[in-house]
Amino acid sequence: MGEVNSVLLPSSYLPPVSYFSAMLKYKEVKIEHYEHFERQTLRSRCEIYGANGRLNLSVPLRKRGERTITKDIRIAYDNDWRTLHWRSMQSAYRRSPYFEFYEDDFVGFYEGEKFEFLVDLNEALLNKINELSGIDVPISKTTSYEKDPENTIDLRNEAQHPSIINHQSFDKLRTGSSTIYYQVFGTKFGFLPNLSIIDLLFNEGGKRGLEYLKAPDSFL
Repeated sequence: MGEVNSVLLPSSYLPPVSYFSAMLKYKEVKIEHYEHFERQTLRSRCEIYGANGRLNLSVPLRKRGERTITKDIRIAYDNDWRTLHWRSMQSAYRRSPYFEFYEDDFVGFYEGEKFEFLVDLNEALLNKINELSGIDVPISKTTSYEKDPENTIDLRNEAQHPSIINHQSFDKLRTGSSTIYYQVFGTKFGFLPNLSIIDLLFNEGGKRGLEYLKAPDSFL
């Protein structure tokens, strides 16, 4: 086996903090587009810090076959989920230090042109978050499915649900002080780890958020 310098991650909707921490540890990031889509995972959902604790936001999807590949998954717009997601974000983060600063960067995803495919929405949000956070890592899409990709850390199946934070090779938390950052409702429920990256971005901003992601005692 040669030098491992890339990581393979699933396409994800507003990924958790650990997702970005993993991205920053490698020279190249690959996003899986050809796996069979798995429901109820971070591929189509995220978790934010609401007034009552963890709040799950899920992108509704159009009916499909059981073995539809990820790149062919289409978003459903039968219900106005975009308004629900955006209002939930406003309610959760309007009092955070940086929400007003970044609000205009995100509102277009929920009030502007609609994305047909989930991977396109996920990619556009990922690119925007990387831009705002100053993350500059080469990202590519897979062109076929490989069960055991060579010279690559495969985290596709170790990042199933946004609230999973105990897998040793993905996002095991240490107990150091830098694992904690400011959260709006932290005094009410305490620190909630590994929420969507927007929790870190809205509460700490891009520069300080990037420092947190890079901290050696934030994630293994």
